[in-house]
This record gives sequence, C-alpha cells and structure tokens, in this order.
Amino acid sequence: MAAHVLVVDDDAAERHHIEAILENQGHFVESMSGGEAALERLAKPNAAPVSAMILDLVMPDLDGMAVLERLKRQAVRFPVIVQTEAGRDASESALRAGAFDFLVKPASAERLKASLANALKISALESEIQRIRVSRAGTLGLADIIARSPAMERVRRLCERAARSTIPVLIEGDKGVGKEVLARAIHGSSQRRGRPFVTVHCGDSFEAGVEAALFGEPGAKNGGMISEAAGGTLFLNDIGALSAGVQAKLVEMVADSGKAQVAGDVRLIAATSRRLIDLLSEGRFDEALFNSLNVLPIWLPPLKERRTDIPGLARSFLARLSAETGRRGVGGISPQAMELLVAHDWPQNVHELEHTILRAVMLCQGSELAPQDFPSIAPSRGAMDHIGVFAEKDAAAENTSGGVAVPRQNGGHSGAARASVADRISFARYGVTRLLDERGEMRQIGALEEEVIRFAISHYRGQMSEVARRLGIGRSTLYRKIRDYGIAPGEPAVS
Repeated sequence: MAAHVLVVDDDAAERHHIEAILENQGHFVESMSGGEAALERLAKPNAAPVSAMILDLVMPDLDGMAVLERLKRQAVRFPVIVQTEAGRDASESALRAGAFDFLVKPASAERLKASLANALKISALESEIQRIRVSRAGTLGLADIIARSPAMERVRRLCERAARSTIPVLIEGDKGVGKEVLARAIHGSSQRRGRPFVTVHCGDSFEAGVEAALFGEPGAKNGGMISEAAGGTLFLNDIGALSAGVQAKLVEMVADSGKAQVAGDVRLIAATSRRLIDLLSEGRFDEALFNSLNVLPIWLPPLKERRTDIPGLARSFLARLSAETGRRGVGGISPQAMELLVAHDWPQNVHELEHTILRAVMLCQGSELAPQDFPSIAPSRGAMDHIGVFAEKDAAAENTSGGVAVPRQNGGHSGAARASVADRISFARYGVTRLLDERGEMRQIGALEEEVIRFAISHYRGQMSEVARRLGIGRSTLYRKIRDYGIAPGEPAVS
C-alpha cells in the first residue's frame, strides 16, 4: 500500500536510511530536519496530503513530544510512528500523546515496514468509518470524497460552487458512478449540512406511487417527501424516469429563475443516467423543468476515465467490507491485484468495484487480496495487453513481416520482463491522456502537463529520479512543478 510518508529527524544519516527502506517499498518519502519545519510543511494549504509520519522524539528545535501535542490540537488524522533512543518510558509517553507505534533506533527494515503497514491499514479503516459516520449524519463533505484524478478536477470545482448556492443541481453520469454520494457531499458541504437529505428513486415505482411519495396522499396530513426535506435537500434519483404528469406537478413547485428552490425551502438536486437533453428533444421531458435543473449541470465521468481514483476507492471498500464481514485479517491489496483493478474498464463503475472487492474479501485465503481473488476480471489476452505485461523483445521477434508486433499468447513472457513490469504501475500503452475536454475543446497545456506528471509518478511508484529522467527534466524542475500543481505524489495510481 503505497503512501506519502513524512520523515522528521535531525540526523541526516538516519533520514537517508529510512528513505531508502521506504522508497524501496514504493512509498513517496518527504524529509524534514526538525519539528518546526515539519509543522510548517503541514500548514501549507496546497501541499500534498501526508499518509503517515516517522518522527524522532529528540530534536534540538522542537522535540517529538511537542510536535505530537501540536498535531493533537490540530486534530491531524494521519498515524505517527515515533523513533527514540531514550528508552521505554519516553516511548510510552509518546503513545499516550497519540503516537501509533514506537521504534527503537536503529530500527530494522522489517520492523519499520511492518509498523508502517499496520498504521496505514488502521488509518484506512478509521477513514472509512468516519465517512460512514458523516454520511449517516448528513455531514459528508466534498473533502470526504475520493476524487483526486484529473478527470474529477472540474467536478470538484462545480460541486464547490454548488455547495455555496441554493440553486437546483443536475448530476449526470452512467449508472453506478456515485451520483448519490456526490449529492450527499454537496449537501454536507453547504449551509444545509445536518438538515434532512431525502432521496426519492424516481424509477422504482409506478407513477401514482412516485407522485404520492413526493407530494403525499390527497387529503392526508403528511405532505410527502418534499415536506420531510423542509430546510434540507431533496434528491431525485433517475429523474428522467418521471412521467409527464409528475414532471408537470414538480414544475409548479419550482421557480423559473436561476435562484429557484422547491417550495418550503427545499434544495433540489436531481440525478440521471439518461441524457435529459435527448429526452427533451424526444418530447419525453418537460422543458420548464429541464431549464430549472440545467442551471448547474455536473457530469460525473465513468470510473474508467478516472483510473487514478481506483486504488483509493478499492482500499476504502476493503477497509469497510473486511470489518463488516468479520475478515479483519484481510488488510491489503497486492500490486499485481491492483494492476488488474486499475486496468479493468468497470462497465458498472463504482458499484461494480465495491461488489468485486466484497467477493474478493470472501475468497481471500491470505492477508491481502491477490489476483486469484478476482476471477471475474482475470487477465485475458486483452487485459494482458492493456496492462502491458508481455516482453517487448518477444513481440518484436514475431514481427517478421514488418507490421505491428503481436505478443505471444502463451509462453511469450520472459521472467525478466515480468519482473520489470511488476516493479512499476502499468496502464494502456496509448490513449491515457485526453486532448479534448467533455465539450470537445482542447485542454490547456498546463492541465495536460499536470496529468502527465501525475501519471509518471504513479507509473514509477514515486521514484522521483526515474520520473525526472523519463520526462527529460531535472529533479528540481520536477519538484517545482509538483508544488505548482499541488500534486499528491504519495497517492500513485496503483499502490
């Protein structure tokens, strides 16, 4: 499980020792020589998020105990592993102050790896529990959404704008992409957080059932779900399935201006997997209702267009599902299994990924999910081509006609080629970066450069020297661009 680890130690030799161990594990390591420098780094608003910290207890400027106290006051959520030569008493004091674990200097590579692995597993589980808790309380926010891929950047900006307003929002996207979760995050980031969030699945029932659910039975005191959502948010899922009669009645309750709200101070968020513009052109959707909803449309891309979100989503599902199924011993995903997950196209999107992780948890015989635990996405020839696990020299050897080399299907993989590919993250060889945006316009150079750098960091598992060499730039230039783009190199596409 790759992570962004902050190492804080005034001993340069010790820092380099830890860096070598963790980078060999595929982690991205950032080092600081003292407590003050570490706190200043964590205070930077656009800095890459830290997954864990290795902290020396004895430092000249600000010692480890003081750093722990400051982190506790700031409610920092990542685990801290302390290092000390001062003995068991100091270590126990650090644990009481909030440290996850302690290491006695000089710590062995095995002890350090095991401690960090345990810390990351527990942190993932706690994060997922926190997400569940805030979701049930109606306070799930945009910061809780796992959406750090370049494809989700525009979605995040639109959601932030939606959270600051009260206008209706339309979320469009394929089935299973997480439209309801995004709607809850908008609600939880708005001034209505903590107020009712009421969901109506418009395609679940016949027309009379949906109408009664929304507006209440005629003559009844209960005003339906619209009344239940007073002061909060009404989420209409699959709004394209509403009949013309229900649409017309809903239009009566929505103002025509850009500041429209459902009567009774209810904020309206609608979602659809059917393009409403197409339904409108076919005469199957009310034009007035469409105009009210289309003030702030948000397109949520399918999972195959945001592959760098797959590892984070997979780890989050694993943390929750292993606990729910009583299989807490399953705490990780092997790099080979993660390659399969990232390479898969996920036609049913996030919903399919969640159920695939659940099946894998139940099948798993070890402490981490392996490729054999994912029989539904076992690598066919197409998948093998997609993740590039064939030897180029074998493919070239077969190219006797001067055409495009075709990899061997059986027996064409040399051990060296397999090992070299397993050491880094693999994606489709072509077509990873999109040149056009969702409107068909050219994307800006800066956005393309940022996506290339993110991909390279993921592809080479945070090995920054290799990233810089492959991109043809100096390391100082690479680090400057990382800071400029606010890239989080500790969260590679495949962990």
